[in-house]
Amino acid sequence: MRGKEHPGWRWGPFTARIPFYHTRLYWPEFLQGIFVASATGLALVPLMTSQFGLTFEQAVAASLIHSFLITSAAVFFGEPYAPGWITPALPLVLTFVLGGFSDPVVRWQAMTALSLDFAAIVFVLGITGMGKRFMVWLPATLKAGIILGAAIAALKRVFIDDAERFLLQQPIATTLACAICLIITFSIPLQRLKANNRFLALMGALGLLPGFLAAAFIGPLVGEVDYDIQWGILIPPVGELWTIASPFAIGWPDTALFLHCLPLALVAYIIVFGDLVTGNEVLYEARDSRPDEHIDINPTRSHLSLGIRNAVMAVVAPFFPTQGSLWTGVHVIVVQRWREGRQSLDSLHSGIASYYLMAMPFIFLILPLLTGLKPLMGIALSLTLVLTGFACAYVAMAIPREPTERGVVLLTGMALALFEPWMGLLVGIAATLLLVGWRSSEESNET
Repeated sequence: MRGKEHPGWRWGPFTARIPFYHTRLYWPEFLQGIFVASATGLALVPLMTSQFGLTFEQAVAASLIHSFLITSAAVFFGEPYAPGWITPALPLVLTFVLGGFSDPVVRWQAMTALSLDFAAIVFVLGITGMGKRFMVWLPATLKAGIILGAAIAALKRVFIDDAERFLLQQPIATTLACAICLIITFSIPLQRLKANNRFLALMGALGLLPGFLAAAFIGPLVGEVDYDIQWGILIPPVGELWTIASPFAIGWPDTALFLHCLPLALVAYIIVFGDLVTGNEVLYEARDSRPDEHIDINPTRSHLSLGIRNAVMAVVAPFFPTQGSLWTGVHVIVVQRWREGRQSLDSLHSGIASYYLMAMPFIFLILPLLTGLKPLMGIALSLTLVLTGFACAYVAMAIPREPTERGVVLLTGMALALFEPWMGLLVGIAATLLLVGWRSSEESNET
């Protein structure tokens, strides 16, 4: 007999669970949220100040809005996943927006168009149930090419496009942070040692935090990080942000821009559908260990939640793709704690809420914490992109089974990373059709 679903307030297909009322505070998740989730949420601040015409305070206000919308997935919509960005799509979006438009106003309008295009896609495919059929119809080779394109674009952004702005300004601290996180997260020899070493297991569970803290400590010693701690409370200038970024203030994208952004929005949907599948598989694998709590997995609710959050973001603080369905690393960490039993985590929803709403808002208001993290934000962005590139690369390379398929995956990935999204997709579709044949993912799995 399965347990009951964690209580909350039902509204339509959603369930709101108010922190401290429906969910409890857990300190391990809370502390990780303060440092890891908050620092990662602020990682886009350097880009928004250097490429989108915002001041530091306005960029923090945008990050605050993005974080509250991400949090709403679990707290107000009842999603059982640790939410995050559509991270593999981020380098593709940056290449498309920064490389295609020089005017900050048009860049904001492009972000609005991407967000609304994506919202429309998830609404239609979610309500009609066509999303799953669409993903089965797509060939696995084309999916792998899209994922590899995200990997190439991520690494190109760090080591070529923005190298002078971020990597070359803090080379030692950035390299150290990336190396530590890559080793802790992906090293095969270290994975073997974790099984018998509690300290290494704990380090692995902390995700980006060890590398980030190492950079924070070593950076000042090598002269790459200069802290300027300021005291007080920051009142985020949301009104100022509205006048700079909202389509109600700067004008709406024209029809041509919406059409121009549509292929990239479709690529993002392919990625986010994979995130939903991943999140579900993690829950399926763990739920037998917790028969006391029923976890409601509802694809329609997930699509509607994604659509609403992206539509709201598009008109308030547009920055695609910050409203995704899953932060895989955090999801795995919280689910692992949940499966250990009620003595570790009474409810999955309590763990997710502790990591997000009970931790993240504080960082955007407390000036000493914000100014302490300010010189590390470029490192956080580089770290996020490098780990995204590495993870996407090994996932993409594991999919093709034949030499020709591997060539098509590489060709598609390079085209998506270097050309316009519609052109990259066209190259990928043509290469898949002509070189390996249009076999659906279901047919590929059967062979």
